[in-house]
Amino acid sequence: MSGGLLVVGDVVTDVVARHGSALVHGTDTAARIRTRPGGAGANTACWAVRSGCREVRLLARVGADSAAWHRESLERAGVRGLLAVDDGAPTGTVVALVDPAAERTFLTDSGAVLRLSPDDWSPSMLDGIAHLHLSGYLLFAATSRATALLALREAGRRNIPVSIDPASAGFLAELGVDRFLALVEGVDLLLPNADEARLLTGLPEPADAAAKLSLLVRQVVVTLGQDGALLATAGAVTGRVPAEPVRDPVDSTGAGDAFTGGFLAARLAGHDDVTAAAAGCRCGAQAVMTVGGRPPLHGDGT
Repeated sequence: MSGGLLVVGDVVTDVVARHGSALVHGTDTAARIRTRPGGAGANTACWAVRSGCREVRLLARVGADSAAWHRESLERAGVRGLLAVDDGAPTGTVVALVDPAAERTFLTDSGAVLRLSPDDWSPSMLDGIAHLHLSGYLLFAATSRATALLALREAGRRNIPVSIDPASAGFLAELGVDRFLALVEGVDLLLPNADEARLLTGLPEPADAAAKLSLLVRQVVVTLGQDGALLATAGAVTGRVPAEPVRDPVDSTGAGDAFTGGFLAARLAGHDDVTAAAAGCRCGAQAVMTVGGRPPLHGDGT
């Protein structure tokens, strides 16, 4: 398959705090703290480039406070940033609290992310594009949701496949499962993690959840962390892929985004679904060994 990838999503500033012991309420807890460019959409775009996708574009909204830094970070990663600059809100910020097992808890200030406006969108952004990926975060507020749906409709008009990452079990619960499912019905690919799949179906087993969701959309790929990933189509599980071993996990931030970037790049290169899922698992493993949600660049520290 020829053509590029357009991601419509989010750029945020990640503040990653890795603490070696349990948080102690009301006083200090020692931690290693780093600031990194992040955002589910931006992370996915960067990992797609790292995985060989030559043309990757990202539409997102950032605050004027850090627009130049984020634009330069995307350029260094090989992503063409279509960044709308917001003078009325700062760039979104996520504080990631990472425990000794590399599991993370997020504190999220959406900032400019959910202010992505239909005025920021142009159908020409899809020229030369073979796949559209939407970050589910955009569906959690009216303005950004309208923008995401504009992109979705234009992709449908051009017969461009669309994938959606549900993004957050916490935000899904706030939006409402039925509302989310109505918004994504009929898309080509849904990429939930196990918790999101359970929430969207009410089923405890990820395989059952994936099969049920694949009756609503054309294909489902559920990421399972250290258990790999599974694929489902037309109400049945069609493949299982083991996780790549991780020697020294440091931060699971962005592992799902990395999987998505690797999976989509492999699909765009013409690989079958199982091969693409294996590529996604390799990227996810690399992400867990990296501080922050993006592929490491020359000169980045940990």
